[in-house]
Amino acid sequence: MNHATLAPSPWIVRWSHLLAPGADMLDVACGSGRHMRWFAERGHPATGVDRSREAIDAAATFGHALLADIESGPWPFEGQRFGAVVVTNYLWRPRLADIVAAVAPGGVLLYETFAAGNEQVGKPSRPDFLLQPGELLAACTGLRVVAYEDGFLGEPERFVQRIAAIRPQAAPATPPRHLLQAP
Repeated sequence: MNHATLAPSPWIVRWSHLLAPGADMLDVACGSGRHMRWFAERGHPATGVDRSREAIDAAATFGHALLADIESGPWPFEGQRFGAVVVTNYLWRPRLADIVAAVAPGGVLLYETFAAGNEQVGKPSRPDFLLQPGELLAACTGLRVVAYEDGFLGEPERFVQRIAAIRPQAAPATPPRHLLQAP
């Protein structure tokens, strides 16, 4: 399936207004680049990583696309920070800390993936690929959570956890205003 032709996740669209204008973004396990396309069309330099050559070839249309197996090989973005890190339908627990660390100060993490309970309705069904209750929240310690959901969606039926979280910058003089809807 060519994910580049799919619409972006409604969760990602809903919270994409949290990115600073022109902020660069990293799409982890980007597939064919549907989220890279969404952000590139809005003026955000897009980078994606995936282990599929076919997917990366398609994603390269929307920005810098890196072929890498982040499960077997090293994290290719060591020391790099992005204005946004986007992850959908992907979980590899040994990389969670790297993914969160890649969010720059003032940057946004938008993450949505399958959760425990999904084994009742379809795939993925292995516990290795399903977040446990509160697991995504725990992984985001140190980020300011703007939105979090853990529950069941229909059409297609699936259990998910999803989060929109921002890495705080230096202590602001006034509380930050993270809009809960696009202006």
